[in-house]
Amino acid sequence: MRAAAGAELTPEQQRFADAGIKALIPVAEGKTLLELIVENLASAGFSDVCLVIGPEHSAIRDFCRARGMAITFAEQAEAKGTADAVLAAESRVSDDLFLVVNSDNLYPTESLRRLRAAGRPAMIAFDRNGLIRRSNIAPERIAKFATVEIDERGCLVSIAEKPESFNADSAVSMNAWLMPRSIFAACRVIEPSMRGEYEITAAVQYLIDEMGVDFAAIRSDEGVLDLSSRSDIAAVSRILEKREDQ
Repeated sequence: MRAAAGAELTPEQQRFADAGIKALIPVAEGKTLLELIVENLASAGFSDVCLVIGPEHSAIRDFCRARGMAITFAEQAEAKGTADAVLAAESRVSDDLFLVVNSDNLYPTESLRRLRAAGRPAMIAFDRNGLIRRSNIAPERIAKFATVEIDERGCLVSIAEKPESFNADSAVSMNAWLMPRSIFAACRVIEPSMRGEYEITAAVQYLIDEMGVDFAAIRSDEGVLDLSSRSDIAAVSRILEKREDQ
């Protein structure tokens, strides 16, 4: 997001893009991505939100305080991967099951609602073609996302981070999980990936293989809006404006 690509941004969008704070970029009539995420979570039935941030992101705390948003925070001392980010929030989690989602993705409310209704460890398995049709994500980017293998019971068998090849019909993980508390133990024992990060996908695979935890795969053909780079900002805004007009 900090890379100065040739995207036309408003001064406010430019300010937060330069700082690399994706969640505070306005994308819909002044509303930030963070506000839209929290609205979708509330509509899906989730009420307690904890945001994992870096020590340099005090602007997010200030923003939430100014807007009166009921969000707690956990601090990830270093950006060491998604599993490390989840582990940073351990003391904030009191329930047996809790939601884990990315803060630069806007997930569809109905899929989140179905995930919550599972009432057991689960993940949303997004249809690859559905993502291509209903998201702002280019097919070549989707090809690099984690793919999942699902058994006849509808449970997750394996997940491949950044696969070298995939079946065109394979489902995709966009990191939307209903996690058991045992994920924290898994996050502590996994090894770093080839890129030196502790991946939440590796922790989930450890739960499946070593601890016998079944994850239900909730299939969805809905789209996910992704705010990874500056070029995504205009695309996300256009999609949201179109939805408002419908």
